[in-house]
Amino acid sequence: MTTDGTQGNEFDALKFDLSGKVAMVTGASRGIGKSIALSLAACGADIVVNCNTGGQLAEAVRDQIRGMGRRCEYYAHNVADESEVEKMRDEIFRDFGQVDILVNNAGITRDKTFKKMTREMWDAVISVDLTGVFLVTKQFVDPMSERRWGRIINIASVIGEIGNFGQTNYAAAKGGLIAFSKALAREYARKGVTVNTVAPGFIKTEMTDAVPAEALKAVTDATPIGRLGLPSEVAAGVAFLASDAASYVTGHVLDINGGYAM
Repeated sequence: MTTDGTQGNEFDALKFDLSGKVAMVTGASRGIGKSIALSLAACGADIVVNCNTGGQLAEAVRDQIRGMGRRCEYYAHNVADESEVEKMRDEIFRDFGQVDILVNNAGITRDKTFKKMTREMWDAVISVDLTGVFLVTKQFVDPMSERRWGRIINIASVIGEIGNFGQTNYAAAKGGLIAFSKALAREYARKGVTVNTVAPGFIKTEMTDAVPAEALKAVTDATPIGRLGLPSEVAAGVAFLASDAASYVTGHVLDINGGYAM
């Protein structure tokens, strides 16, 4: 639905500029998280890189972003540990003063059929992929609302929408993340903070490089576009949602899956 009139009808490319903003990306040492961090830096944002593992990889991302002329620091804290998250918050506020854009990307998998899945496997995935988002968001959303501007973008998965054999824990976490995002969007919409979800399909990363060729063929055959997605294609969606161009978008799930699920 649109309203009549001319105000706001002009396209403004400057709305995609993130200069002066601080963006935090969890799980940013490789794959989708790395691409998101680099893309937001390319849009002008200073970057907070978080990764609990892969220190050298995260440091390389930090150095690459600094080479782009952006401020960037790396924080090695576990998003599933509340005390570590609180410590990370204090360090980030000390170094950057604020976080304007939060991208909750950190996630793990522990795949097994439900019959063989252990409680430990269930808890591990839920604690990082869902509870970790709660813990990190809790530290930054209210300061955003006090400034009347903020962006929270949660990286879910097509698996959270349609399920997948052998991934009941992951599907539950990502499906829960989608619902969490919609509820949070309703709470903060009038406080200047938008909350959206990006649900990637099968994306070419280090993880898919280890998947047998026949399994990848089955996926690409089931994808109308006929190939795996690229991390940069996911990052482009995140960059849009992080910008002023998406100021009227909240509670949305952006599917980036090549048509795998419609």
